Amino acid sequence: MLQQTQVATVKDYYNRWMKRWPTVQDVAAATIEEVNQMWAGLGYYSRGRRLHEGAQKVVLELEGQMPQTVDDLLKQLPGVGRYTASAIGSIALGQVTGAVDGNVIRVLCRLRAIGADSTSPAVTEALWHLANLLVDPERPGDFNQAMMELGARVCTPKGPLCSQCPVQSHCRSYHRVGSLQRSRF
Repeated sequence: MLQQTQVATVKDYYNRWMKRWPTVQDVAAATIEEVNQMWAGLGYYSRGRRLHEGAQKVVLELEGQMPQTVDDLLKQLPGVGRYTASAIGSIALGQVTGAVDGNVIRVLCRLRAIGADSTSPAVTEALWHLANLLVDPERPGDFNQAMMELGARVCTPKGPLCSQCPVQSHCRSYHRVGSLQRSRF
């Protein structure tokens, strides 16, 4: 539900969803019409459909067992891509893997002063590699969530709050901007 949608918007939807369907078996037993009705207003309706399809696959084909690795999540669940599999893998399963979303891309590009097109396949792959190098092996889920929050709340697209940034001392962009400003005076 949080893909492409802010927490404030999702919160009520999530609570209603979990009250109605607390288990994967409950979601799988629902009709697609019920799922779509519950999803109405969240947008990106394919996400609700894929969630329903995934629940049905878990119940009907995987004997009620969720895949337990990032690779299996990618291979076995419809609509689960690299980011979702990595987020689930690190947060729910404790796997040591980076999770790269738009917020993390921005943080990493600023930290390393990467000015290249972050949507290019080569840069995207390099950012995934960097995220995998940086992730805390002791607490990968916490690390990934912190990176996402850092991008959402501090290292924002416009008007980043650099003075409040906990990684400011490591940020190449911050230091470059500071150097440029000092050289003007």
